[in-house]
Amino acid sequence: MLNINICGIDFKNPVIAASGTFGFGEEYGEFYDVSILGGISSKGLTLNKKEGNDGIRVFETRGGLLNSVGLQNPGVDKFIENELPKMKKIDTVVIANLGGGTLEDYLAGVMKLNDSEVDMIELNISCPNVKSGGMAFGIKSLVAYEVVSEVKKICRKPLMVKLSPNAEDIVNMAYKCCEAGADALSLVNTFKGMAVDIRKRKPVFNNITAGLSGPAIKPIALRMVYEVCREVDVPVVGLGGISTWQDAVEFIMAGAKAVQVGTANFVNPYVCPEIIKGLEEFMIRENIKDLSEITGII
Repeated sequence: MLNINICGIDFKNPVIAASGTFGFGEEYGEFYDVSILGGISSKGLTLNKKEGNDGIRVFETRGGLLNSVGLQNPGVDKFIENELPKMKKIDTVVIANLGGGTLEDYLAGVMKLNDSEVDMIELNISCPNVKSGGMAFGIKSLVAYEVVSEVKKICRKPLMVKLSPNAEDIVNMAYKCCEAGADALSLVNTFKGMAVDIRKRKPVFNNITAGLSGPAIKPIALRMVYEVCREVDVPVVGLGGISTWQDAVEFIMAGAKAVQVGTANFVNPYVCPEIIKGLEEFMIRENIKDLSEITGII
């Protein structure tokens, strides 16, 4: 009933744990059998190990969460050696989320993941381009096109590109990434925001700005997914503030083939199984035999 196929990969259901909010899956195994998930997107990886940002890393805001973790991760090699074998023991789709500060970093990371057992690569183009003064690869469509096209030339795994809502034109960005060869898209990543400590009279985060996620961004994320789905022919995975099964249905009706759940995991570690159960019960009540019946129905 809930099973879907994206880029030739079978998912038992459309609920995927989003990158950066679920570790490598093992942590949430203390709460429930994570093999019930459709998939898990790994913690954001970079070619080499990163320690992440100094100072405050997460800050709760009204209706959401600001984070400035800074992609702390063990690096691609250590992920493949230590974390991936444990992820593969979980009966679910394993997606490697890969970021980079240069095009060369992306290419080197993809080459290593090509020879691994990951099922799919999710290319995070919201990372700062260190050769262009820190502007993210996912801001300008032509820059994103270059990265995706070069990666696609060597990538032997299905390539899903994760789009930033901070792009100059999210629809054009999606179109150019597909033109460059993206097999699927996921959107949206976090919105650029900030918070101020009024007692210390300075920004909360050392980096001043941070990424906003959570329910506050859901209406905007939903609108972006809807607009993108109307213009591209590849599968789209929707995310951004999803915290209930009703949210998931909205994204699916807007055109998303699957959804990712992120920040809600911090509030309720059981949210993913609850969404899966809610989706199944909704389909039974509405006499929906297959998710394709309501995907992009609006």
